[in-house]
Amino acid sequence: MTSLAIGCRVLIGVVFVIAVAGKLRRATAFTEFVASVRQMGVLPPALARPAAVAVAAAELAIVLALAVPARQAGVLGFGLAVGLLAAMTAGIAMSLARGNREPCRCFGRSETPLGARHVGRNVVLVAVALLGLLGSLSGGPVDAGIAVVVAVAGAVLGGLVVMLDDIIALVEPASTGIR
Repeated sequence: MTSLAIGCRVLIGVVFVIAVAGKLRRATAFTEFVASVRQMGVLPPALARPAAVAVAAAELAIVLALAVPARQAGVLGFGLAVGLLAAMTAGIAMSLARGNREPCRCFGRSETPLGARHVGRNVVLVAVALLGLLGSLSGGPVDAGIAVVVAVAGAVLGGLVVMLDDIIALVEPASTGIR
């Protein structure tokens, strides 16, 4: 495993641990996530709940796989992450193409309408997961000091990814209603 793979493991792990925790922290949070899947209009309404369960289960599997320091676990975790992120990106893009901007509950409660930044965020996360997958496939010694630095960087970047909507809201001009 390379240092790059360690940083990617932590970044993707942080994103998905917060995502699954946001959905499962209480029953109403999961119910809101199911409703957001239904409102996206990508799947037939009857499939919204099974899809939401599958997403939460996949997120949990990704977190668990990436937490195991074995090469095969990293390959599995990153492979699942690429697949799930690609599917979610396609779902968001399809929803946007239909003019639907209903907020997604990807990380729990959110009122931010879906937009191109959510597609962009997921594309970047797919790239990170692919880099992690490649790094997991290659071997070699890892310097402990570098491993700590990239793990901390991964944790910080993962947190920033999760908080992207809030960060953007801080820098967007406020709507005053005055014209």
